[in-house]
Amino acid sequence: MVYNGTGTLETKRLILRPLTLDDFEAVHSWASNPDNTRYMSWGPNNEEQTHGFLKSAKPGQDFAIVLKETGKVIGSGGIYPDSNNDTADIGWIIHIDYWKHGYGTEFGGELIRHGFEDLKLRRIYALCAAVNYGSYRVMERNGMRREAVNAKAFWARVDNEWIDQAVYAILADEYFNSSKNQTPKNTE
Repeated sequence: MVYNGTGTLETKRLILRPLTLDDFEAVHSWASNPDNTRYMSWGPNNEEQTHGFLKSAKPGQDFAIVLKETGKVIGSGGIYPDSNNDTADIGWIIHIDYWKHGYGTEFGGELIRHGFEDLKLRRIYALCAAVNYGSYRVMERNGMRREAVNAKAFWARVDNEWIDQAVYAILADEYFNSSKNQTPKNTE
C-alpha cells in the first residue's frame, strides 16, 4: 500500500488513480448497465451523464480502479471528507464482470487505510441498500460495523419501490486497534 501524495494509491493488485475523461468507455460500460447500477443512487447513465460525472471527478477523492496486471479500468469509487475533514463517506462500483474476485474488498480496504493513515480522519462510513449483500460484505470484511438501518430510505429504481438502507462505519480507534487493518482477504 503506497500513497505518493499525487492522488494515486496502490494495493497488491490494484492502482487507484484519478479518473480522467479518457476513462469514458470503461466507466460507461458499468454506469450504463442496469444490473451494475441496481443499488446505486444514480444510473443507469446515458453518455451525457457519464461525461458529466467524469468532468466533475475530483483528484484525491474520485479514483479509477485499475488492475495492475493488465492496466484495465474495472471500477471507480472514492472517499469524500466532510467540511471538518474528520469524517468521510466512501463508495465504489466494480464492473459486474469483476465481481467476486475480492477487488471491492481490496479497494474498500485501501480507502479506509488512506482515510485513517494519510488523511487522519476520525470516522469513515458507507451506505448501501440493506439487501445488497455484495456491498455490505465488502464493508464487513474491512472491519466496518452496521450502525443502522434506515427504513424505506433508498429508492430502488429497478424494483420501483423504497427499500431499506444500511449504514456501516468504522472509527480510527477501531481501525488502529484491530488486526484487520492489514490488507484484507481477496474475496468478495
